[in-house]
Amino acid sequence: MTSPYSTGADPYPGMTPVAAYGPPPQLTTSGFAGTILIMVALFQILQGIAAVAEDTVYLTGVEYVYQLDVTSWGWIHIAVGALALATGIGVLAARSWAYVGGIVLATLSSIANFAFLPYFPIWSGIVIAVNVAVIWALCTLLAQDNPA
Repeated sequence: MTSPYSTGADPYPGMTPVAAYGPPPQLTTSGFAGTILIMVALFQILQGIAAVAEDTVYLTGVEYVYQLDVTSWGWIHIAVGALALATGIGVLAARSWAYVGGIVLATLSSIANFAFLPYFPIWSGIVIAVNVAVIWALCTLLAQDNPA
């Protein structure tokens, strides 16, 4: 058996040459946005579970305008995370509704984490920064789909 890409005898009989598989998959903005949105969603869910399971995980001594019970914040994070997880899967499947939904959910996640800053400031800041990357990637995708 000879390969169409070589002139001599096939050194590995019965195996398909690598070139026959085609080029490797390209990293796309959609893949980045979907993966990061799913990652943020899992962070939200884990943060919510920690708040619901154990009220003493987060610092609660600061008076704050948006003060809710830590358990309430936990359920908010779980709900936003579950919706963002489903939307992230939709983004990976290249569904246009998921692009808009992802922008909305990343914005809601950023707002929830902003309000959660007194309880876990560094982590909330990191999640907000990652949400900004998701919003940028999804807006880039929408601009590519609908050129002005």
